[in-house]
Amino acid sequence: METIDKIKQQIEENPILLYMKGSPKLPNCGFSSQASQALMQCGEQFAYVDILQNPDIRAELPKYANWPTFPQLWVDGELIGGCDIIMEMAQQGELQEVIKESVAKRAGDAAE
Repeated sequence: METIDKIKQQIEENPILLYMKGSPKLPNCGFSSQASQALMQCGEQFAYVDILQNPDIRAELPKYANWPTFPQLWVDGELIGGCDIIMEMAQQGELQEVIKESVAKRAGDAAE
């Protein structure tokens, strides 16, 4: 599978997806640590991809997303942004709303 196809599939299959360095429990950079902490505080499950374990994704995702840095948060197929945006949204209560809307939408889809 081509790397871009793999990225598209990951984004499609995981409504809340964080591309980061390391894992939420063992982040390998401060920005990834802050971003994953902010997401965990929303109280919903999210998927992550450790780009250090996936050098092909690390190389291709910035081009695909038109976003040069990591972490990258994707919700419902849309790039939300990186650490600064995630932290700003979390402080203003917007991140929690976006995450809860995503979860509610899936719960509605499952009920139909």
